[in-house]
Amino acid sequence: MRNVLVRRTRVLASTPARQLKQTLSGAEFTGMSRRGKYLLFTLRTPGRVEPFMLVGHLGMTGRMYVAPAKTPLPKHAAVVLDLGRENFVFEDTRYFGRFTLETGAIEKLGPEPLAQESAPEGFQRALKRSAQPIKVKLLDQELIAGVGNIYACEALLRAGISPKRPAKKLTLTQIGQLWRAIREVLSEAIEGGSTVPLNYSGTDKRDGLFYFGRAPEAPDFYAERLRVYDREGLPCGACRTPIRRLVQAARSTFYCPRCQRG
Repeated sequence: MRNVLVRRTRVLASTPARQLKQTLSGAEFTGMSRRGKYLLFTLRTPGRVEPFMLVGHLGMTGRMYVAPAKTPLPKHAAVVLDLGRENFVFEDTRYFGRFTLETGAIEKLGPEPLAQESAPEGFQRALKRSAQPIKVKLLDQELIAGVGNIYACEALLRAGISPKRPAKKLTLTQIGQLWRAIREVLSEAIEGGSTVPLNYSGTDKRDGLFYFGRAPEAPDFYAERLRVYDREGLPCGACRTPIRRLVQAARSTFYCPRCQRG
């Protein structure tokens, strides 16, 4: 890595810009993985025995991609890594994303729902101790990793559970149904392309370059068929009852008052 350009320090979280530049100087990417909603980049620096981790989060509007070095930088490029012939670009219109060496958030994440067939005991115990509405509790990333607002709504509909029901009042049967519903929703989202566009408006060719997110002028994307989210007033696909909306923890919750009584 030849150079690091930081244009918006806000996305660095608790990592000082100077530290990021010094740490990444001369480093090479050796791998990438995911944990919850975080992208984990593994890097190695010549002369340094142990590899280190760079943590990325797209937030609501973030995009990460590798583009030819001659490509003009976008207006909202927050961090740019000079890789020689290409630049690794992290742009974020609202700067809610993260690009940091701080790994504390990763260490606190709950279990991965797609890694376990049945609900882990820790998940069950946490729900039984919480008086929060189950929809609000599902957004706690320390409870379960990677479930956001959209898929929490979708999973609760499939499990037939009211988003307003206190988490501790769920039966073990309902907890099992909810865990399976979460796995189904996430698996279908991955297969269908998710609700998040994942195309970079570069050459539109299979050039092997890395990208996550969507540039503003990129082509449209496959719209996932959601059963309840953002369908206020529309009929439920199962019972035809109009979908309702309420606000929980400053987030919109969509549910069917008939199918989700319990």
